[in-house]
Amino acid sequence: MAEWSDFFVAEVGASAALAGFVIVAISINLARIIAYPWLPGRAAETLVAPTGVLIVSSYMLVPRQPPGQLAVEVMATGAAMWLVPLVIQLRTLGRQKGLVPKRSLFTRLALTQISSLPIVTSGVLMWAGRPDAVAWMVPGVIASLIATVINAWVLLVEIVR
Repeated sequence: MAEWSDFFVAEVGASAALAGFVIVAISINLARIIAYPWLPGRAAETLVAPTGVLIVSSYMLVPRQPPGQLAVEVMATGAAMWLVPLVIQLRTLGRQKGLVPKRSLFTRLALTQISSLPIVTSGVLMWAGRPDAVAWMVPGVIASLIATVINAWVLLVEIVR
């Protein structure tokens, strides 16, 4: 695990900074976000990915943690990163049918899957004792940061167009 510590230290810092940026973006445009019924959910959804990366990366840095415990923590965090946005997106689909562009919702659904499922997979592989388990986390972490930047762009820039 020592060879991964620099990666996870960097991800803790990056995800914490990005989560802070999202909170600022939301606070700057709060009145506009609240004006659209589907955007408060998207704002909440946007905070899930960097917070999940922050939590998973923090777990990965805990020294001498039992492998089974770490696997459960990673799986649980990845599952929350998958479930919370999915519930928000399905609610949006049900309540705002026709108001939210389908392409936008499809992109959000895809980004949620690409961001969270590699982290869940990593936890499952850790549980199974696979040596490549941690490597599976990398695409999920990177996709989470990309998804956060895309959603932050919508909440900060696209909303004022």
